[in-house]
Amino acid sequence: MKSLRDNLYNWLTIKAVADFRKEDEAAQQTAALFYEKLTADFKLENIEVTKDDSFYIVTYVHEEEAQKATFPIELIEVMLEQMKEEPHKFKNYPGEDKNG
Repeated sequence: MKSLRDNLYNWLTIKAVADFRKEDEAAQQTAALFYEKLTADFKLENIEVTKDDSFYIVTYVHEEEAQKATFPIELIEVMLEQMKEEPHKFKNYPGEDKNG
């Protein structure tokens, strides 16, 4: 099993993509899957993300103790930046049309 920090990194990276591409169902589902892993496997609670000029800051409760992890913005947003620079390489997977 990867470390908690690795899992936070993976979740935060896809969350950045999912937040940018709200209509991309695959990104939304992947972000939800990684979030579920944090809450189910690592037993994290009250996970919150903030961003300053240089870092993403993830705060959470683990074993009744408030903790935080920081990640440089450029590390988290590398995939998002690639998607913005070369959108033709990153197909969007919207959800099914619910109207028919």
